[in-house]
Amino acid sequence: MTVSNKQALSRRSFLRTGALAGGAAAGSVLAAPAVLAQSPLVMKMQTSWPASDIWMDFAREYTARVEEMSGGRLRVDLLPAGAVVGAFQVMDAVHDGVIDATHTVPVYWYGKHKAASFFGTGPVYGGSATTMLGWFYQGGGAELYRELTQDILGLNVYGFMGMPMPAQPFGWFKGTVNSVADIQGFKYRTVGLAADLLQQMGMSVAQLPGGEIVPAMERGVIDAFEFNNPSSDRRFGAQDVAKNYYLSSYHQASEAFEFTFNKDFFDDLDPDLQAILKYGVEASATSNLALAMREYSKDLEELQSQDGVTVHRTSKEILAAQLEAWDTLIADLETDPYNKKVMDSQRAWVEKVSYYELMGAPDLGLAYEHYFPGKLKL
Repeated sequence: MTVSNKQALSRRSFLRTGALAGGAAAGSVLAAPAVLAQSPLVMKMQTSWPASDIWMDFAREYTARVEEMSGGRLRVDLLPAGAVVGAFQVMDAVHDGVIDATHTVPVYWYGKHKAASFFGTGPVYGGSATTMLGWFYQGGGAELYRELTQDILGLNVYGFMGMPMPAQPFGWFKGTVNSVADIQGFKYRTVGLAADLLQQMGMSVAQLPGGEIVPAMERGVIDAFEFNNPSSDRRFGAQDVAKNYYLSSYHQASEAFEFTFNKDFFDDLDPDLQAILKYGVEASATSNLALAMREYSKDLEELQSQDGVTVHRTSKEILAAQLEAWDTLIADLETDPYNKKVMDSQRAWVEKVSYYELMGAPDLGLAYEHYFPGKLKL
């Protein structure tokens, strides 16, 4: 255990037991201050997002629910990226006990093991982000995540998946891109296995945190990029450096937020507080998705009406090429037994669950076109 872990445990143990023991020992001399026994336990939680990003709003929805459900016994010190460590270093910081928890995405620790990307930005077999969140909780994904983080990588963490993200845009380009030939040689920002995928398609890829994207675009380090959604993109100024926004892509179509907790911190909590932290993730998934639907759609409209952005749908040629590139990557990844085990599990889940989903789903585009004719870019 690291020194920081010991210090954190000492602080928590004092709050949980020391105050009571101290009060008993001092009882014959002086009554213990009532406020001491009532002091909340403070959980230091850093995200991977800039303070202004909508994803910080999502994290705040989680912390507000945790604090209210705990009845004031647990308070969250929520910090943006860079407050303690960089956006890509939060997993290490949780493992070491430098922070108690984080709100991030698995792909941000993809450098430790490519399989991290399977829990957010892996191959797309036909399942949505909601489908893959179901795989995590009901299809064996949680145990495979535990095996990767704790057994293979030896990380001192617990992790849970939150809001399933709508399929991410192909991204921002200075000009139009309609074919695979159009994107050859582009210096492009993405993360995780999506980087391998787009390199396979002829791009040169840089993996950068969200807060570094626009400066990199301005300096010419990259000339095209994706991040995640219209609200985040608009808040960090994507519309100031590119005007062509392409929606629909298979490069990151099934991601979810990741909440990780230092294992020693979590195990030291009372069972009800452990449950609040765990099931608060599920509660925030509902509230986050509702907020995302409202804000993402509003910002997409305003990017067009106020910022002069042209919204396109990614061409079927590029989408087909992405699937072919996934085929090549899958063959390479399957040479690792753990990777193959995860992908076999995901394929079995998607084949079963998405058959039900897709067979049962009416053509919502047809209904939308019926009531709002001419708006969809088909």
